[in-house]
Amino acid sequence: MSRAVLFDVDGVLVHSRFHPNEGARRFWDTHLLEDMGVDPVRFQQFFGADFDQVIMGKRSFVNALDAFLPSVGYKGSTMDFIGYWLARDSQLNRQLLEVIKRLRAGGARLYLATNQEHLRASYLWNELKLSHLFDDMFYAARLGAMKPDREFFRRVEDYLGPQQEPPLFFDDSERVIEAGNKYGWESVLFNHITDCTGHPWVAARLHLATTNHA
Repeated sequence: MSRAVLFDVDGVLVHSRFHPNEGARRFWDTHLLEDMGVDPVRFQQFFGADFDQVIMGKRSFVNALDAFLPSVGYKGSTMDFIGYWLARDSQLNRQLLEVIKRLRAGGARLYLATNQEHLRASYLWNELKLSHLFDDMFYAARLGAMKPDREFFRRVEDYLGPQQEPPLFFDDSERVIEAGNKYGWESVLFNHITDCTGHPWVAARLHLATTNHA
């Protein structure tokens, strides 16, 4: 049985505004004011305590924006705003994706493990075509649990089934890594591509793939 290898999305597969290295940060809302008439600083109010309800799938993403956008002066279509957001909040880590392609070619079982609501999860899977690289996507709204809650890991394992080795998991959050390790996964903090390629299990598979290709 091949080992299950899981990757977070934001901060790992998709470049994030929260990277600890300022030069590596990416902002989807840089031109939000001129393009959509919404001040990006004011828009951050959307990510309040109630946003967890959206991520968990307990409140519609569209309905939440319908209620919020007028408060920051937006008068256009909510769906247009969502389309703008999704298209720009998707700067893929191409370097990591090349590594993942090599792992897949070597027979690794690859998954996404991420805190997402349904709409963006669908966009990632279908429009960005991550479905071509990964076997499944385990996300908060689907599971009814969020990282770093223990229940998230338990429900992922329900889908994975019995494992001969602990799942190998890459995430950019120290809290999530701590929770994953406590649950029994081998969880690795990801800030740079070498955090993945330098991992002994991954490095061995990449070396084997190179040898076989040669």
